[in-house]
Parts: sequence; C-alpha cells; structure tokens
Amino acid sequence: MGWRRSKPTGGSDLTAFIDEGSEIEGKYTFSGTVMLNGKFSGEIASNDRLIIGEKGVVNATVRAGVVLINGEVVGNVFATERVELRGTARVYGDVEAPVVVVEEGVLFEGHCRMTKARPMDQVPAARDGTVVSLKR
Repeated sequence: MGWRRSKPTGGSDLTAFIDEGSEIEGKYTFSGTVMLNGKFSGEIASNDRLIIGEKGVVNATVRAGVVLINGEVVGNVFATERVELRGTARVYGDVEAPVVVVEEGVLFEGHCRMTKARPMDQVPAARDGTVVSLKR
C-alpha cells in the first residue's frame, strides 16, 4: 500500500481500522492513525492522520492533521498539514490545507485552497456546515 509515502505524524501504525462492513453516523474524534474503509456520515475531527481507503464512503466535514483519500468524500476537507487525493479518490467538496496533492485519475469537484500551516483550533468553521448527498 502506498500510503506511507508521507512523513508520519505521531507514528505510522494504525490506531483503528473501520472495515467496509461498518456504517457509522455522528461525530468521530480520534488520535493516532485511523483507516476508514466503511461508510461514515457526520463529522470527523482529529489532529492526527485519517486514511480513507478505496472502499471508504464519507459524507462529512473532515478536519485532521493529515488526510489521505483513496475513496469517496462528500463534504469539505480541512487539514493542518496536508491532503492527498490518490488515484481512485472521488471528492465532492472543498479542500483546504498547506499542502494539497492531487494524483492523476482523481475526480475532484470543489475548490482548493492552500493555506499556511496552523493549529486545528484555528481552522475556520465550514462555510455552510451542511453536507448534501449527490444523486448517482
């Protein structure tokens, strides 16, 4: 798996793994590194690393230190360090981080804003705050 290319934040070992058979709704906060391959709706907040796997489907506002996306995200993504949209990623929402990487093959519908690095508590609140499901 190529997700270890980035500089690890707080270690590269997984703290939690949410498999594709899981569906979660609400607010999820964590520390360490989390890999999400299931379905999630709501809000995700952390100062650490979130990896959204190829099978992951996230309908949420995401705030984390590092966000690596291989799956689908419907909602805005804010990171204090970096966001990487990998080859199979599908992102429908705005992305904001000091470093933004978009690989070839990614589907990205939204705005991208590269900002100066700052602590998570200084990341602005989402403009609208609502996540709208897209019809497929």
